[in-house]
Amino acid sequence: MRSSGRNSRGSGSGSGGNNYRGAGNRRDEQQQRAGRPRPEERRYDVGGGSQAGPGPKAGPKGGSQGGPKGGPKGGAAKSGAPKGGGGRGRKPNAPARPREYEAQMEERNRARHDKPRVALPKTFGEVEGERLQKVLARAGMGSRRACEELIDQARVEVNGKIVTEQGLRVDPEKDEIKVDGLTVATQSYLFFALNKPAGVVSTMEDPDGRQCLGDYVTNRETRLFHVGRLDTETEGIILLTNHGELAHRLTHPRYGVKKTYLAAIQGPLPRDLGKRLKSGIELEDGYARADHFRVVQNTGKNYLVEVSLHEGRKHIVRRMLAEAGFPVDKLVRTAFGPIALGDQKSGWLRRMTNTEVGMLMREVDL
Repeated sequence: MRSSGRNSRGSGSGSGGNNYRGAGNRRDEQQQRAGRPRPEERRYDVGGGSQAGPGPKAGPKGGSQGGPKGGPKGGAAKSGAPKGGGGRGRKPNAPARPREYEAQMEERNRARHDKPRVALPKTFGEVEGERLQKVLARAGMGSRRACEELIDQARVEVNGKIVTEQGLRVDPEKDEIKVDGLTVATQSYLFFALNKPAGVVSTMEDPDGRQCLGDYVTNRETRLFHVGRLDTETEGIILLTNHGELAHRLTHPRYGVKKTYLAAIQGPLPRDLGKRLKSGIELEDGYARADHFRVVQNTGKNYLVEVSLHEGRKHIVRRMLAEAGFPVDKLVRTAFGPIALGDQKSGWLRRMTNTEVGMLMREVDL
């Protein structure tokens, strides 16, 4: 009886154990097919700095080792633990990223923000031309705010039409811009007035090495032209510019631009000298007439007279007065059209104002 009981228990336990082991094997096979590791192959994060190892006897309550579902949530994860470990988010003691990786990220960010501009059609591109107030300000008509006030006051016209709205775009090289009826010079043209001293040759270059007009503008990159001539011993105002059409018209007899001179002569002078000069003095190359004559100063026999005429023949004033019987001791040109010499010192070069340029252009219908 006893032996049969032991045999029954042994057989029962043995059959039960066999059944248990068979079920475990089947469960392991199902987990392997599902891609999950077997319990004894799992790794768990542990807290307190202890290392996690494959322990099949991990306690169900955690203790120092993690439970079967990831270990204690509050435990500190080791830096080398896998992502499925304890705390979520980035680990506080994670190693820094390599410098090469940081450099690559920076290059990608720059490449993303520094993309080349897409060439758009003209319909969607920038509007051509410059704002009118900006062109006026650059031409020296005042600040942009002052130029906007000129437009509001209807004092500005473009191509013959008065402008009353702000923001009009113009081409300073092609459009004709005027303020108060005077043409505004654009930045591409230069206009200078020089008080030429005596002894300076009226040419931009002199092959003989004498002092010439070009010596006063050697630092200019743009080539300038002298408007008309003054003989070597005559002083006074002479204009320099790179505006070829303006220079041509100022010297053409058709436009008759008036020049004014002061001449020092010896008297006494007859009362009809001015009348004779206005009526015409016969010279070798034809008659020459003065537009205006007056005595400016008289000290004893020394007279300072003013002569104005629109002709530009060589030595015209000297020859007229000499033919009338009064040779000239000293001659100074004090005005060229509307541009006066004023108190400009001898040998000084000054840039003409836009108002002066506008008056010159109006003088020759430009």
